[in-house]
Amino acid sequence: NAYHMTGLTSEGLEMSRAIDTTLDQARLDPTLIDYVNAHGSGTRQNDRHETAAVKRSLGDHAYGTPMSSIKSMVGHSLGAIGAIEVVACVLALKHQVVPPTANYETPDPECDLDYVPRTARPRKLRNVLSVGR
Repeated sequence: NAYHMTGLTSEGLEMSRAIDTTLDQARLDPTLIDYVNAHGSGTRQNDRHETAAVKRSLGDHAYGTPMSSIKSMVGHSLGAIGAIEVVACVLALKHQVVPPTANYETPDPECDLDYVPRTARPRKLRNVLSVGR
C-alpha cells in the first residue's frame, strides 16, 4: 500500500487495483468469483476499505458472493497468515464449503456484503479470490 503502511482509504482504491490486476493476469471475469477470502482484520478502517474494494472490482456480483475471514478463528499470525489463508482457500475448494466469519454479530452499515456470519456454508466453488496480506 503506497498510501500508508497501515492507513487505508475508505474508497478501497489500492486494494481494488490489486484485485483488478490479479483478475486480469488470471484472465478471469469478476463474475466468475465464487468466494472472497477477506483479509478481515476486524477493524472499522480495514473492513470498510476491503468492502469498498471488493464492490469496485466485482461490481454487482459482490453482493451475491460470500466473503469471510478466517482470522476470526485463527487470529492474525502476521507473516504466516498468507500461507494459512491459501490453505484455507484450497480446503474450501476441496470441500465446497465457505468458511464462516466467527463471532460476527454487529454489522457495520457501510459493510453490506455477505460475510457468512458464524456458520460455514456449503457452496459450489470453482474460483476463489483471496485478498489477505
